[in-house]
Amino acid sequence: MNVNKFELWDVAPGLCEEIPTITAYVPEHKSHNCTVLCFAGGAYNGRADHEGDAYARFFADNGIVAFVVDYRVNPHRFPAPLQDARRAVQWVRHHAAEYGIDKNKVALAGSSAGGHLVAMTSTYFEEIDCGQPDEISKEDFIPNAQILCYPVIRLLGRGIAHIGTGEMLLGDKIARLAEDVEPDRIVSDRTPPAFIWHTAADEAVPVAGSLQYAKSLNAHGIPVELHVFPDGPHGMGLCVDGRGTDKERAHNHQWNKLVLDWLDYIGF
Repeated sequence: MNVNKFELWDVAPGLCEEIPTITAYVPEHKSHNCTVLCFAGGAYNGRADHEGDAYARFFADNGIVAFVVDYRVNPHRFPAPLQDARRAVQWVRHHAAEYGIDKNKVALAGSSAGGHLVAMTSTYFEEIDCGQPDEISKEDFIPNAQILCYPVIRLLGRGIAHIGTGEMLLGDKIARLAEDVEPDRIVSDRTPPAFIWHTAADEAVPVAGSLQYAKSLNAHGIPVELHVFPDGPHGMGLCVDGRGTDKERAHNHQWNKLVLDWLDYIGF
């Protein structure tokens, strides 16, 4: 596997001390012309390797060129993470020929807050400042598919939201802006198909958010595949080690094959 890191921007809008990057994971034996961009969770306060690097290696091991996007987090606020996510989609499309990627087969995968960012990128299409236009910015920023692992969907609301994620993304503007960036509220006919998995026992990010997002997607005629596993804590990643019991990991690990089957099913 060949791994290379690149800066997303020459000069990013609002850029301070943190340089957003995109890291390519190119498989030795490529078998697909799609790609998956991975956005790790961390409540917009950090980025977890087991949901970034590990995911990219998983997809690359299965013949798919993958990327990890190190988007800006705290102290940066909205729209910085969305600027980086949009730029990442455009960057990959701009460089698609170099990697043998079909521009119309760009999927985003995100966990927890990374799932919120992926869902927001798939639903929030308002104009935002993305810096000086260049050749990369001419590409479309809307992905073709979204993969959500125990995503944060709501930022406010008891029993459905993860308020800490909202506070890190929106700061003191959370009460005013939360509904504008809650993906289930802004689904449209431009939103791409979704694969979602969650556990019913997740005590950190309630499964109710995933259920609500799936309901909204379905109401708008957007194809959605949803898997709710009965047990297991938040943040299980690929379910190969770490969080959860051996039994929970063994059962929930099914999502690895399910998402590959789903990508095949939608023509990726």
